[in-house]
Amino acid sequence: MPEAAYEPTGLLGTQIFGLPIDREILFSNHRDIYKTRVEKRQRKLIVKISFLKPFLKKGEKVLLVTTGYSPLNSFAQYITGFVFVYLKRSLLVFTNYRIFHIPATSQYNYNNSISQVVYTGCESIVLKGGTFSIRYKRSDQRKNEKFRGIAGSERKKIRYLLKNRISFLGKKWRLSWRIHLCPRCTRYLAESKAMCPKCRLRFKSKGMAALCAILFPGGGYLYIRKYLLGFLVALLEIVLGFHIYYLIINTPSQVPLDSMLPVLLPVYLYLKIGAVIHSCHFTDDFIPKDKHIEVVPATE
Repeated sequence: MPEAAYEPTGLLGTQIFGLPIDREILFSNHRDIYKTRVEKRQRKLIVKISFLKPFLKKGEKVLLVTTGYSPLNSFAQYITGFVFVYLKRSLLVFTNYRIFHIPATSQYNYNNSISQVVYTGCESIVLKGGTFSIRYKRSDQRKNEKFRGIAGSERKKIRYLLKNRISFLGKKWRLSWRIHLCPRCTRYLAESKAMCPKCRLRFKSKGMAALCAILFPGGGYLYIRKYLLGFLVALLEIVLGFHIYYLIINTPSQVPLDSMLPVLLPVYLYLKIGAVIHSCHFTDDFIPKDKHIEVVPATE
């Protein structure tokens, strides 16, 4: 049964926290019927993306916001194990032009990292279960990405939008991949470059991430600002390191202690290798060296 929606007039009707929205779509369910619970859920998520206005183009409106996990290759996911959820939480913002992918903190707060997927650059977008699959196409090259753990409350709505409200027609050019945007000037960032070509904002590098992970306990995670995980890994590495050192310097006659070395050493190496892989992987999200960034959109 349709519910009565509050209909503000003027600017209040088309914006929330300064963000242009399509009110009829944003607050309705997958049958285009307004629902109070949908509005409450979307307002709660829009608070998390209040920074987004400078990134929007003229005429662009927010259609839906949901939560999920950022893409992660299977090997890195296997090593991460149970902390996968903590490490890869993200927000997905659907507009009438593109999808914004926003890697977030464990509380879904903005982490000065943002990328986009333009609909016209996609060969297909499919949601099966809780997995959101995007297939890109550029000339003869093809690439797939999967965003897992899409919130159940938005799944039917996403399928509806993809089928009825979103167009994939248009010019396909260099936007045919997921492209990161500079958190300061909002321009496109080049892959594998640790600096914005427009405003010269510098980002954390893979080399430094790997070096910190190797040299310092928990250093890789601390470098990419995963502080809680960095602290826990550092504590574990220190404890294991001291035990291994104690076993090595003691005499072979201490059989019970010596028998622990083949167990502890692989665990220690596992932590180190995992830290290197993960810290390097996260630099792909273009983490700025400066923690606090003021958005100043570049002019032509």
